[in-house]
Amino acid sequence: MREIACPGCGLLMPHRPTLTAHSYYHQSPECWAVYTEVLAAEYSNAVLFGQIHQLTVDTYAVQHAGGPHPDKSIDVHLTGLYLVLERGLRPTAVAPLFQQLAQSVKEWPHYEVPSCEWELTVADVALASSPVEHAEVVRRWSASVWRGWSHVHAAIAALIAPLVASVP
Repeated sequence: MREIACPGCGLLMPHRPTLTAHSYYHQSPECWAVYTEVLAAEYSNAVLFGQIHQLTVDTYAVQHAGGPHPDKSIDVHLTGLYLVLERGLRPTAVAPLFQQLAQSVKEWPHYEVPSCEWELTVADVALASSPVEHAEVVRRWSASVWRGWSHVHAAIAALIAPLVASVP
């Protein structure tokens, strides 16, 4: 069976011609299918959903930047990683700040997509054998993807600074 590499994260999966990807992320349909399985696991577990779902979404989005993926989406999801990983916000506290950010930014910056081999992908999360391991892998995955975007850390901090001045 022929393998296909995801253009976003590099995940190699057996090609399944019946799959389609239903998003503007820069991914293969096979990678998208794994991502939807991970989302289903999080939707079916309230603790996982509350603890790490936002990290999962933000990490997948920025790991699959490029192609038709708009700058606004990439910037918002990079901001989510910044808020959780650098500022220590709980993932559930991020969405309201996204709304404020979307209302305050008039022109979204364009950032060059990292050209690196990713340490982890959504497939590593899908292989987790328990909810605890799932959460641990998402945290490691998000930290590794955030490191891959190190060239924009200062720009993201500046983009969100006016909105988080009062956030501890």
